[in-house]
Amino acid sequence: MDINLADLVAAVGDALPDRCALVCDGERLSYRELTARSEQVAQHLIGAGIGPDETVGLYMPNSIAYVESLLGCMVARAIPVNINYRYTGPELAHLFGSARLSALIVDAEFADLAAAVSCPTLRHVIVVGGDADGFETTTAGYEAATGEAPIFRPVVSRSGDDKLLIYTGGTTGLPKGVLWRHEDFYWSALAGGNHYGEPRRSVDEVVAAAVAMPEGGYLLTAPLMHGAGTYTLFTAFLLGSTVVISRAFNAANVLSLVGQERVMAVAVVGDAMARPIADELAAHPDAYDLSSWFILGSGGALLSDSVRDQIQALRPELYITNRFGASETGTDGEFRRGDDGRPRLAVSPSVCVVDAERKPVGPGRTGWLARSGHVPLGYFGDEAATAATFPVIDGVRWAVLGDMARVEDDGSIVILGRGSTCINTGGEKVFTDEVEQALKSHPAVFDAVVAGVPDERYGQRVAAVVRLRDPDARLDADALRDHCRATLAGYKVPARVVFVAEVVRSPTGKADYRWANEVLAGG
Repeated sequence: MDINLADLVAAVGDALPDRCALVCDGERLSYRELTARSEQVAQHLIGAGIGPDETVGLYMPNSIAYVESLLGCMVARAIPVNINYRYTGPELAHLFGSARLSALIVDAEFADLAAAVSCPTLRHVIVVGGDADGFETTTAGYEAATGEAPIFRPVVSRSGDDKLLIYTGGTTGLPKGVLWRHEDFYWSALAGGNHYGEPRRSVDEVVAAAVAMPEGGYLLTAPLMHGAGTYTLFTAFLLGSTVVISRAFNAANVLSLVGQERVMAVAVVGDAMARPIADELAAHPDAYDLSSWFILGSGGALLSDSVRDQIQALRPELYITNRFGASETGTDGEFRRGDDGRPRLAVSPSVCVVDAERKPVGPGRTGWLARSGHVPLGYFGDEAATAATFPVIDGVRWAVLGDMARVEDDGSIVILGRGSTCINTGGEKVFTDEVEQALKSHPAVFDAVVAGVPDERYGQRVAAVVRLRDPDARLDADALRDHCRATLAGYKVPARVVFVAEVVRSPTGKADYRWANEVLAGG
């Protein structure tokens, strides 16, 4: 659909102007107010000299200002850039520089960190909730600057060719910016405006569906600066839902908000958010009004069987989805468990498995997961990485990820895991996802990260960092290994297990393998 995403949200807002669009920690905006505020952000950016296709960094936790700024950048045809608020030092400097930021909208909590970064392209800074001091550029306070801007939609040539950047840190290496066209993002990341059925092929179809949708909340637990958070935000807006967010994640707060905001759907990113919610539900099964809740959706990280089964047992009426996707491909499909317990993606014309020559493989073969069609333009400012991940084959642009997969006899795809974290032990390949699933299925285990450690005989051995549910409990490593042997071949069972008080992950639940390797090296 050839339309700017902010214009598409505004079209929904025009049809539902008085419906609540956004709630964050008690602050509320209707769709009419959200549209007006995004127009004021756009007017301020244009007045500050920020032109089409110039990049604007969003360095904030979840907030009303984040959503206004994201939409405002799109209204001005600037390119919004998500910035992980956990970044410091080299990672932050790399992102500022590689994104060639022209402007920055930063929460006062992170203003000092931002001011310490040298970025020659940066011309304008807006500080949310504090003073705009310490920067060597023109600066403004967010509330005053946007509040004084006129409320009308800037006349610029918005279209589906407008761009947005999704920066992804992955599990290793420096962050990379994935450059999307709005139209491609709509079809791939937003599933054509409808993850639950047939795609919507026109603005009228999107608006009609939103108007017909019962009023209710769509609660996002992920940080908006993560790709999964951005995907879900637009998914909810195109359903005409009330988006419910909080500055920080807290499981008890999530469950309280379900009742307070009549939330229909809760979106999580894998076990990192689902497990605390499941444990809070188990500990206080009658403490919350959950009568409006009927969908739990996970995306951006695999929801383990143990957590899914725990939540389903506590809330049998929930419809639970476990979607697979990436910043480089959007939403690729939904996981379904086969008879062997392995996660499978349903057959899709745009998703396949390719070999080292980037040719599709047949049943029984292993390769890399790939997607064609509406895929990103590439990595922003990185031609070499773009050529490797987004090759053009026979005139068709593909996105080839680091995820290893195997094609089954029925054409379905079994996801094996990230190739960069695959462990080679005596010539046998061990994918960390499978071992982590086995570890987390033990009732005493809260979280686990698996990595390879050097071994003189086998080259590498499987090792695991494990956090227990009860920090005072004692679980024998041999007992945990015996548990894993029930579902894993012997060479996949962790030879080394290190118990820790906390497993380090990103705000969105991605494992920090550099940290895990350091812990295991010392173990």
